[in-house]
Amino acid sequence: MTSFTGIRVLLVEDEGAIAMLIEEMLEDLGCTVVASVAQLARALQVANVVDVDLAILDVNLAGERVFPAARILRARNIPFLFSTGYGVSGLPAEFADCPVLRKPFAETDLQLKIALTLEC
Repeated sequence: MTSFTGIRVLLVEDEGAIAMLIEEMLEDLGCTVVASVAQLARALQVANVVDVDLAILDVNLAGERVFPAARILRARNIPFLFSTGYGVSGLPAEFADCPVLRKPFAETDLQLKIALTLEC
């Protein structure tokens, strides 16, 4: 099993139970969750300043789309992947090349998508 020891992660997820589950999975994989945020406004603030190696972004945050935060991360050269129940079809063309983790997912799915995201 690939270990991601020392990888610092920003998690943006609006469902508390899902966020806790993903945080557990990340810790099992050796990652450190630096920040976990649930609202777009907070995600925008954090995306501008956070020091991470990777971000996992839920596409739909209580009806708001996460794409403005993704643009900030892209401008800062911080790799990210999207977490969504909609699949690739829910992404605008500018993010069509980004890895998508389709909900619900298992830890092995998360592991593969992290590896793919960090390779890019």
